[in-house]
Amino acid sequence: MKIKHRKMNYFETVRTLLAIGIAVAFTVIVILFVSDQPASALYSFFVTPILYFRYWSNIIELMTPLLFTGLAVTFILQTKVYNLAVEGMFYVGGMAAAMVAILMNPGAGIHVLLAMSCGALAGAVISLIPSVLKLKFEANEIVSSLMLNYIVFFVGDYLLKTLIRDPGSTFVSSKRFKESARLFEFSRGIHFGLVIAAVLIILAYVFLYHTKWGYAIRMCGENREFARYSGIGVTSTILLSQIIGGLIAGLGGAAYMMGSQRTINYGWRSGYGWDGIMIAIIARNNPKYVPLGAFLLAYLRTGADIMSRNTSVQNEMVSLIQGVIIILIAATGFLAKYKKKLTIQMMKEQEVGKGEQG
Repeated sequence: MKIKHRKMNYFETVRTLLAIGIAVAFTVIVILFVSDQPASALYSFFVTPILYFRYWSNIIELMTPLLFTGLAVTFILQTKVYNLAVEGMFYVGGMAAAMVAILMNPGAGIHVLLAMSCGALAGAVISLIPSVLKLKFEANEIVSSLMLNYIVFFVGDYLLKTLIRDPGSTFVSSKRFKESARLFEFSRGIHFGLVIAAVLIILAYVFLYHTKWGYAIRMCGENREFARYSGIGVTSTILLSQIIGGLIAGLGGAAYMMGSQRTINYGWRSGYGWDGIMIAIIARNNPKYVPLGAFLLAYLRTGADIMSRNTSVQNEMVSLIQGVIIILIAATGFLAKYKKKLTIQMMKEQEVGKGEQG
């Protein structure tokens, strides 16, 4: 059984890597056609980001929030409840932390912990709303979570304008965060949130694959009816996965605000929640692959930004790569014949093994 599981994991890994390779190759072809300087554009896109330390810093800075949202989505999607409010969870986490950082002053040490904790709790509350609507009232979680994002954004904008706005600013922006609420910065843009994200990834992997609660969450995603007949509390397990995902997303928003920003602006939308879905797809909902997905996306975006500055090719090329990857990975027909052959081969090997034992 373990050999069968290992083979299918290997197949999915190869399938994902092939999808990424096809997407990159397709993008290269497009660049060759649209660019007046294709060699320079490709060099800027794929090579320049790894040559200079400042670009590595940009990659790490961009990776940090992606680690949080990618990990949050891996938990949320484990039970096949498609809660798409991760963008709202990340936003409300940042907003809650910002309000604590501006309106409160409990003292050094406690202030940053309070801001981060409030951000995480706010994300958990938002994650519960579509989940409860789904489990109690059979509401479509995709629709309710998408609409919830907009509610969160507008409420956040209202709080910014009425409670924490800086009256001396020429545009709608909050007052500056108190220094006691900010995370330690190793260098510009690289802060302690990176360490928090790394620890969370390790804990998430151990939790999902080495604890009974993690097994229950994965089983609810694989076969909800079997999980129910096995004595697993399906409703409570689904809510647990959603709460953990919301906590991580909200903590990510708080870390982003307290680590990378000094104020929060009106109309701020990060987009990192949507990126988290992309990363979770690449990682196949496995926490240990989230850093690879986050690094890939951060690397491509950094390269695309360099390319757009040095050549006539726009950085929307990253969106092209993302779109092709999602289409290929989501397409059940992609390598379906090979998967069928692999399944038949494993069934034959299993039958042979039973015959030899008999």
